[in-house]
Amino acid sequence: MRVGTGGLVRFDRSLPVWVLAALALLVLMALPLGWLGYMSVSGGEGATLAHYREVFTDPQLQKALWNTVVLAFWVGLVSLAIGAPMAWLTARTDLPGRRLIRGLIMASFVTPPFLGAFAWVMLAGPNAGLLNKLYRALTGAEDPLVNVFSMPGLIFVVAIYTFPYVFIMIANTLELIASELEDAASILGAGRVRVALTVTLPMVLPAIASGFILAVLQALALFGSPAILALPAGFHTITTQIWALFHYPPKVEMAAAFSVPLLLATALLLLVQKQLLGRRGYAAIGWRRRPLRARGPSR
Repeated sequence: MRVGTGGLVRFDRSLPVWVLAALALLVLMALPLGWLGYMSVSGGEGATLAHYREVFTDPQLQKALWNTVVLAFWVGLVSLAIGAPMAWLTARTDLPGRRLIRGLIMASFVTPPFLGAFAWVMLAGPNAGLLNKLYRALTGAEDPLVNVFSMPGLIFVVAIYTFPYVFIMIANTLELIASELEDAASILGAGRVRVALTVTLPMVLPAIASGFILAVLQALALFGSPAILALPAGFHTITTQIWALFHYPPKVEMAAAFSVPLLLATALLLLVQKQLLGRRGYAAIGWRRRPLRARGPSR
């Protein structure tokens, strides 16, 4: 309700929309999360923390938690190592084929990771993988050249379908930043690498951190790729271990308790990302962006 001209009370037509949106969020998000929290502390005689104690003292579950931390951390680093240089090359230089590179990265971005995992099983599986078959045919070796059913293989496969998050964050930021500061540094005698490290890098540091967090979140939440690559290798991540806890006999309370740390880690990383992006802003006065030459001057 609001007071209009002449003192008449008018009905606010946006109020039902807000009420319906609040109810939808309550049903779709708060209800399942609340039920998850309830199941994690439910017991035969009332609320209990026994499920959490069992989760964090079980060696198998501890190993799955550690595997997830290792996977997420290295996926974030590898995604940065791939995505950041490619973002700089496509957004800040006149590299030939920039549009093609961006299009291929977008194709990787929209490809479901589990399909990529299946493809790499056919390419780098230790027994039937095409690359290993060719390697054995050419060298006569008995051992495979690569084994995708391993933690390094899982990190590689997840990273090549996760680095587009880093690429998009950094490339979009670079395209919004004017190049006057870089031009000034070049005029004063700074080389291309020094300009990138001392001028460009500080300006895109929030985007780099945000891209790293997004890559870590993606790795934490994935189920398909770990299920395809980690389970045959004999190890679990949090998502596959939660899935295993629903096998007969189902341990629903333990699965709920084991999923809460994943939920808290996700919420914490999103909060950190919000703080990083909220502390810095960019304003371009006299906006101009000039691509650097990726090749030497033509003669």
